[in-house]
Amino acid sequence: MLGLAVLAALLACASGCGVSSFPPNLSARVVGGDDASPHSWPWQISLQYLSSGTWRHTCGGTLIASNYVLTAAHCISNARTYRVALGKQNLVVEDEEGSLIVAVDTIFVHEKWNSFLVRNDIALIKLAEHVELSDTIQVACLPEKGALLPQDFPCYVTGWGRLWTNGPIADVLQQGLQPVVDYATCSRSDWWGTMVKDTMVCAGGDGVISACNGDSGGPLNCQAENGSWEVHGIVSFGSGLGCNTLKKPAVYTRVSAYIDWISEKMQQ
Repeated sequence: MLGLAVLAALLACASGCGVSSFPPNLSARVVGGDDASPHSWPWQISLQYLSSGTWRHTCGGTLIASNYVLTAAHCISNARTYRVALGKQNLVVEDEEGSLIVAVDTIFVHEKWNSFLVRNDIALIKLAEHVELSDTIQVACLPEKGALLPQDFPCYVTGWGRLWTNGPIADVLQQGLQPVVDYATCSRSDWWGTMVKDTMVCAGGDGVISACNGDSGGPLNCQAENGSWEVHGIVSFGSGLGCNTLKKPAVYTRVSAYIDWISEKMQQ
């Protein structure tokens, strides 16, 4: 029998997950500094940690149920205290209208997370309370188990990462078109080679637009046939040569490869 948390997530999907009250501007970029339209990605969260009495943004993430957030394992440290900011557009505006700060209850890091090889880079955060969904706070849909997207399928990465290589962290949420690069291409020797596994998805790599530091953990948003947005990827790693290196697309944890793991953790 499905656990209550999993059932709630499935019901959320059936009742309108991945739908924004404020349609996104699909011409914007991430690295390059184009702002996303306010609250057009209402499942995007800011994962923040406490440092010397100040909360600081460290990673992105995706709200997938009223009390669960999906992010990357490499974003998590046992030595830190975390909170989740939802409904945010501008990180420097403390009491932003439509935003909410929620404490963290439990963090599940994948048991086979390997930081050296960057394998199984996925974590699930259980919030301390259920959040009320609104125009500014919504849940994203999960893809079907095992789903694969074709070459050049248009997806969008969102986050508050660096505006360019070694540049400043963005205050305002950024977005960017990231066409999918299929596994056969991304695993070529002059692309990522054996670094990339079939539990990952590559996107971008055109030398122009890419995810960057600070976008980690955030979603690769891909639109389904019914118009809803699914989180097909979690920002995992990129090229050490910069944020928009040719033939070195951003690499994401492929969410459709971890549907069973997510369901299992949400039942606990």
